[in-house]
Amino acid sequence: MRVRYKAFVVAACTALGLAPGAAFADDIGNNLDPSVDAVAEVMPLTLGGANGGTSLYVIPRNGDGKNGCNLTGTTELKVSVASSDTAVATVSPTTVTFTSCGEVRPLTVVPHGQGTAMVYLTMVANNSDGTFNLAPAQFTVTVSPPPNTAPAVVVAGVTAGAQYAVGSVPAATCQVSDLEDGSTSFPATLGAVSGPYAADGLGSQTVSCSYTDAGGLTAVASETYVIVDPTAPVVTAQTTPGTPDGHNGWYVSDVSLDWAVAEPESPNSLVTTGCDDLSVTGDQLAQAYTCSATSAGGVAASSVTIMRDATAPSGVQFVGGPVNGGLYFPTTVPQPGTCTATDATSGMDGCEVSGYSAAVGSHQVTATATDVAGNSATATANYEVYTLQLSGFFQPVDVGGVLNTVKNGSTVPLKFRVFDRGVEQKSTSIIKQFQQQKTGCTTGAVEDAIEEIANTGGTSLRYDSTAGQFIQNWKTPSGASSCYTVVVTTIDGSTLSAKFKLK
Repeated sequence: MRVRYKAFVVAACTALGLAPGAAFADDIGNNLDPSVDAVAEVMPLTLGGANGGTSLYVIPRNGDGKNGCNLTGTTELKVSVASSDTAVATVSPTTVTFTSCGEVRPLTVVPHGQGTAMVYLTMVANNSDGTFNLAPAQFTVTVSPPPNTAPAVVVAGVTAGAQYAVGSVPAATCQVSDLEDGSTSFPATLGAVSGPYAADGLGSQTVSCSYTDAGGLTAVASETYVIVDPTAPVVTAQTTPGTPDGHNGWYVSDVSLDWAVAEPESPNSLVTTGCDDLSVTGDQLAQAYTCSATSAGGVAASSVTIMRDATAPSGVQFVGGPVNGGLYFPTTVPQPGTCTATDATSGMDGCEVSGYSAAVGSHQVTATATDVAGNSATATANYEVYTLQLSGFFQPVDVGGVLNTVKNGSTVPLKFRVFDRGVEQKSTSIIKQFQQQKTGCTTGAVEDAIEEIANTGGTSLRYDSTAGQFIQNWKTPSGASSCYTVVVTTIDGSTLSAKFKLK
């Protein structure tokens, strides 16, 4: 950096090379002051500034008894000009010659360093018969420092009033420009962060710059910005089981709910509501649980809805269908029934009956009730489908593929017995029907004549308690050479048949 100085020149009226009290005809003067007097003359110069300048000339004074100028004809006056301290200033030219009065000889004074120097004149040659006073031409040069320009400082990298995310504040620097020292830069000084969340590095911050130049002048600058949290907290929920383990969004077991709240930028500003971990161990309808979090970065919330039903439906009942412990003939088995049940929480999703059969044998039907959550309960009913056991026909009728021959128009006694699980049945209500059907006569069938019954004693069905059997007298149709199949059917659908050929 360049520093400029000012200079002051003082001219002292001093006679060089002449005794005090001598008379002078002519003076050597300079144009710092047009008059010759006893007051010091001054040439101020500034270091680094423009050169100083003055002029030398001869002024006739008539002090030596001679009138007019001492320089006439071929006479001349030669003097040397020098600086008492060339480190402060130099003068040129160093030799000046006058051949007449009124001649002007310019001098140039060049400043070199701070300080004071005397510019003095010394007689070199004088071929006139007059005398000259050199004192008025002497002067003092004072070189002072040049004026110092104050530096300029600005804060770069950040903007006043701007908001910056915590951890992403730009680097602030001091940019200095100075006319004398030049330009430079250095990191700005960071002030403390202030505000309610200063512990998290959030709030107002001022950066400052100060620079003092070589001339002692100081410049300062500062900028204030705000450091913020740019993101809201993150709220997450974790349930165990991770997803509903029942149907239709229902849980059918205990559920634990754990909250996690993350706020890495401004943890000290975090405030949570409803974020306590919990366990759901009882049945409940849909209930929402919400965790909300507020921080310097904003507001975030997450909600989880939990529905729990771990209780199976109750009161499973059959509606219609075979009853538990029921005994049925194939023709009397009830149609498949339905079922009902109740559920207190999620509600019923349906009830189905399985295992139904009307076939002969032992059966079990199962009613399965399912609620919306997927819980199920069952009920069962056992029943049996069976048939009557028929025995017969007894003599005179043959069975087993025998073609019985009988006179047409005669009466044939059909004798048989009926048992219900080993118990003989005696009520004619056990017999559903008696049928005859004309059929083709099987070629090669064994023909066996049956005894004709002259007196039928009636044709209605009856139970003969003496013989211990049912008797159905069948009046054969008229017409020889035709064949019939006679079938007795009991109420369970069981049959007993025999084949006949009329002759």
